[in-house]
Amino acid sequence: MTVPQPAGRRRHLGARMRAGVVGLVGAACCCALIPALAQDTPARKEFRVCQDPNNMPFSNTKAEGIENRIAELFGKALGLPVVYYSFPQRLAFFRNTLRFKLPGQDYPCDVVMGVPVGLDEVSVTKPYYRSTYALVFPKGKGMDQVASAEDFLKLDPAKLKSLRIGIYDRSPASQWLSRHGLLEQGIPYKLMSADPDQYPGEIVEKDLAGGKLDAVVVWGPIAGYFAQRAKNPALVVIPLKSEKGIRLDYQMAMGVRYGEREWKQQIESLIDAKRPEIQAILKEYGVPLVDASFGAPTN
Repeated sequence: MTVPQPAGRRRHLGARMRAGVVGLVGAACCCALIPALAQDTPARKEFRVCQDPNNMPFSNTKAEGIENRIAELFGKALGLPVVYYSFPQRLAFFRNTLRFKLPGQDYPCDVVMGVPVGLDEVSVTKPYYRSTYALVFPKGKGMDQVASAEDFLKLDPAKLKSLRIGIYDRSPASQWLSRHGLLEQGIPYKLMSADPDQYPGEIVEKDLAGGKLDAVVVWGPIAGYFAQRAKNPALVVIPLKSEKGIRLDYQMAMGVRYGEREWKQQIESLIDAKRPEIQAILKEYGVPLVDASFGAPTN
């Protein structure tokens, strides 16, 4: 799953996001719901997914993530076993997974389960959820009265200036801090890391929960998943609204190779047919879900 970024950076959304209820449907039933593949397309024997091996809450090698759960849901609907091809979501992720093909061999995988709408490196399906960047902070640290972004920004100026706010550098989070005069309070983290053991949720799970940071602003699914796992201290998640000139909420879809129209239609049919189950999975993982009316116009 790739990190939602401002439009000017979407060509590079291979950047790793390391900072996304299984229905029992038989093959006979899914045939009525899903368009058949073109006659000249070989029958698929596996549901082959391109994934990051260490990218919770989205995916990992133990198939514990949101996108793993949805892939298993789709595989059952198609009557196909789910097979993963793992590669860290850094630069060149799509070139090394979805578009990777050696002479005389087949592609190693056929679908990326989480890409932002607007990405041009793959053929993007219809969206299946919309989330937003979120502010996360611990309870009992002088911000318990904060229930919205407005409340946070109205804190005593001395309190705001004392905060250490973790963000991924050059993300919408840094734009939001800059807009509200808090950039000096930002503690930047690199979006891309050469360390395969690093994952974006560390900013919440380790540094915020461990007291190294006072608050973080991160992509909503990361915020929600790691906050609901935190026990001491408990963490509060405040979804942030988009503002004029700052896009914070994004629609997420799936990605396939360009030119595979029938396969894309089949994936989109699954998104429609399994939408209630998909929504249940997202809620189970604590994803902050918002609708199109959330936030202010961004142009």
